[in-house]
Amino acid sequence: MATVLLLRHGRTNANASGGLAGRMPVELDDTGRGQALRVGERLRKLPLAAVVTSPLIRCRQTLDLALPELVPDIDEGLIECGYGDWEGRPLKELAQDPLWPVVQQHPSAVVFPNGEAMAAMSARAVAAIRRWDARVTAEHGSDALWLACTHGDVIKAIVADAMGLHLDEFQRLVADPASVSVIRYTPMRPFLVRLNDTADLSALVPKPAEGALPESDAAVGGGAGGGA
Repeated sequence: MATVLLLRHGRTNANASGGLAGRMPVELDDTGRGQALRVGERLRKLPLAAVVTSPLIRCRQTLDLALPELVPDIDEGLIECGYGDWEGRPLKELAQDPLWPVVQQHPSAVVFPNGEAMAAMSARAVAAIRRWDARVTAEHGSDALWLACTHGDVIKAIVADAMGLHLDEFQRLVADPASVSVIRYTPMRPFLVRLNDTADLSALVPKPAEGALPESDAAVGGGAGGGA
């Protein structure tokens, strides 16, 4: 199967101020724009077969800065969790809400007031990633790399699923702004290749099979990993 890179968007004004943005149209701040440019330098080394994003503007801005030459596909399955009445409120204030300890310790039971269940968020995000992974594999081969730009809790839920963790354990994971987490799905099990990574990504480029022609000698369209 293909390998997916899960990119969290760059820092936003809400991240900086300690607010819960949810699905509000918050944008990258100056720090977040710088993060997006730097992660773009890392990603441009990779032969990405597909780029998919949450519809929210902070993800689209991140990709516009990181990979301006590419036009991503938008998938509603990668949108942030619907926090309902919690959206736009300071985290310090939310920490006093009786629901807060449940979010931290038993998130699989949480349904946000006038919002989404965390279990539903996890299910639709994992389904979206697995659907795209199967599509990329079918179209570009098992060595293909592809990118999904989404949100912190969404990435943590996808990673928890790949690791075989119950959703109640996903708060142990971290996905910082502009970090990359990498999962390779296989017929037997998924493998977590990297988590919350901010280092060089060039080691992810597929190596040519033993005896294969150098890329300059290979037939057109025969390179591993698909096109950008």
